[in-house]
Amino acid sequence: MSLKKIIEGKKEGRAHVSRVKALPQDYQIVYKEIQKYFFKVGPVELHEGSGLLSDILDFFEEGAAAGKGVLEITGTNVSAFCDALIEDSTTYADLYQEAVKSKKR
Repeated sequence: MSLKKIIEGKKEGRAHVSRVKALPQDYQIVYKEIQKYFFKVGPVELHEGSGLLSDILDFFEEGAAAGKGVLEITGTNVSAFCDALIEDSTTYADLYQEAVKSKKR
């Protein structure tokens, strides 16, 4: 990875964090919980720059601008909201399961 890409990545990361901090407090809390959930569950695309977290941030900014509470747009079961977003995505858990199955054969 070139130095230029590293610097650009850091700038994008800082801009993303600034956008999260500009959200209302309840949105920030839910966003951070979603982020933790995704890092635990491990959708592969998340680490390949899919923009999933940026898309969620856009969605949250729109909801906040419309004056909606965060749970109005995610529902009260935030983990179900997350699961629905990644239901067609490959997770690291899926890759692990496939590796275990192939070793048993």
